[in-house]
Amino acid sequence: MVFKTNKKLVIQIFIKLKLNLKKPVVFFDIESTGLNIITDRIIQIAYIKVMPNGEEIEKNFLFNPEMPIPAESTAIHHITNEMVADKPTFKSMAKTLANDLKGCDLAGFNSTRFDVPLLVEEMLRAGIDYDMSKVKQIDVMNIFHKKERRDLTAAYKFYCGKNLDDAHSADADTRATYEVFLAQMERYEDLPDNVDELSEFCKMNRNADLMGNIVYNDKNVPCINFGKHKGKPVTQVLKEEPSYYAWIIDGQFAQSTKKLISQIKLSMMQK
Repeated sequence: MVFKTNKKLVIQIFIKLKLNLKKPVVFFDIESTGLNIITDRIIQIAYIKVMPNGEEIEKNFLFNPEMPIPAESTAIHHITNEMVADKPTFKSMAKTLANDLKGCDLAGFNSTRFDVPLLVEEMLRAGIDYDMSKVKQIDVMNIFHKKERRDLTAAYKFYCGKNLDDAHSADADTRATYEVFLAQMERYEDLPDNVDELSEFCKMNRNADLMGNIVYNDKNVPCINFGKHKGKPVTQVLKEEPSYYAWIIDGQFAQSTKKLISQIKLSMMQK
């Protein structure tokens, strides 16, 4: 099921809400072979690029993940191996997607925990260093959880008064997420009217990397957020246990985590 929105109505809603978009915001959703950022692959991405004037540009892609789709994943999103057998790989489309997302902020439902990290991981696997340093993120789930605390299906029913009949289809979930966000902006008068402040509001943790393996402490120092060194500054750990760097680089960690650890180590060597 694909939800249609009257473009004129959307523009009117944006004007009414006075959401000050300085650049496009891409609402997106990903379906994948599983939930492991490192080993699983994207098989569908759908997105709605919302321009500052309220215009929508909507796209939907299926990818061949070059690995079998587990039956338990197909049971959720209904995408089979046969459906993607003749589709392009993510790697072959990565540059096109990166160009389409260039200069945009990102929004999704649970996107800061899963969709964005997986997207960046896939970009890195394709040889594209997708720079998130200037990208603001709006996680509609975090707004919802801070205000109501439920899942996307409940959010869609609560805010939009509709049943999400095609949940776990990327295009339907993307449209539902976008409509929920518009309803949230209309319902909560205290929500910020610009992406920078909305991005801050959506943050549940002060992550230094996308996965939250490294977080900032109250002094804005990157610290390990797992295992025996949890809470320790990264620089301290690398000084006290030099082999820890190799353990991270050679281990099953996201590329974004490895990249940050490498940047910190390099800055230490340059001092």
